[in-house]
Amino acid sequence: MVPFDFRPRARVLFGEGEFARLGEIARETGGQRCLLVADPGMVQAGYAQEAARSLKARRMAVQSFHEFTADPNSAMVEAGRDFAAPHNIDLIVAVGGGSSMDCAKAINFLLSNGGNMSDYWGYGKAAQPLLPMIAVPTTAGTGSEAQSYATITDSETGARMACGDRKAVFGVAVLDPKLTVSQPASLAASSGYDALSHALETLVTTRQTALSDCFSRSAWRLINSGLEGITANPQDLDARGELLIGAHFGGLAVENSALGAAHACAYPLTAHYNIPHGVAISLVLPSVVEWNMPAAAARYEELYRGDLPERLRQLSEIAGLPGTLRDAGVPQEALPRLAEEAGKQWTGKFNPRPFDTAGALEIYTRAL
Repeated sequence: MVPFDFRPRARVLFGEGEFARLGEIARETGGQRCLLVADPGMVQAGYAQEAARSLKARRMAVQSFHEFTADPNSAMVEAGRDFAAPHNIDLIVAVGGGSSMDCAKAINFLLSNGGNMSDYWGYGKAAQPLLPMIAVPTTAGTGSEAQSYATITDSETGARMACGDRKAVFGVAVLDPKLTVSQPASLAASSGYDALSHALETLVTTRQTALSDCFSRSAWRLINSGLEGITANPQDLDARGELLIGAHFGGLAVENSALGAAHACAYPLTAHYNIPHGVAISLVLPSVVEWNMPAAAARYEELYRGDLPERLRQLSEIAGLPGTLRDAGVPQEALPRLAEEAGKQWTGKFNPRPFDTAGALEIYTRAL
């Protein structure tokens, strides 16, 4: 069996209305000067203001940073560092989706350890402790609140830098399904599908362990049910809770298992065609599962007794996502270039079937 070293580090609070306890929880960390990292959508939804009020009600000084976008780049992170540096921050709170959480972790690297974002590309590059952090996810997708990595785009080269460290973890995660109700239906569908892919990819990677297997299976069960549930009734808080916990378990699975070819194939689609990450995943995941069958059929069948690729396509259709690469505006002539880039992505090296440019081209062709 594959050995593992599991170090659970986060306190997880789940339940409707738990967001209201943010100030109380923050005070328990001992923090007094908080950096609130929340994307502009959180300002528009009012969640950033609600978080600030809760923190200030506990007599905390709050500095709010919102100047970043989806898939934040190193220039945005450095702007956040420069904004926070004069305020002697001793706690960071992230409210939002994966972008808010990645940005918060990345700012923490620079505030605590100095340097530039590229200095932390890889794993274990932070020599000094990081500031304590609290995560409040408002989307059920990335599971970033359970992971020690921040994925940041290099603003000069365009490279996607996975920057990780054991110290770059949230000490507390507040999972409140009420916060996900404000998501647009398209975002809920794409982020939910991303979470689904984490369950499937982590189940079969070459780094899969008995521990990650527990999280992968629980994530699949919850997300397979919840994704269909919120599509039928967007106000269904039980289904939203299933998705939120499932995404968290998926994040724990990623932390302990890594990802595979679906993510490797999705990244170039986002880079060249601005296809949202979860949508890009939905376009390739059924084809990846089919392509992986010679190496992983038994594992897939343990999880889902039936035609798994067809179930994945059915969930994509139920969620209103595009069904093929052509539907998403990707022409056939672009596939060789996309495949060349996909074959170089770091997640591909953990795929159960050896993955390279030729394999990526086969997958894209199936997905066309």
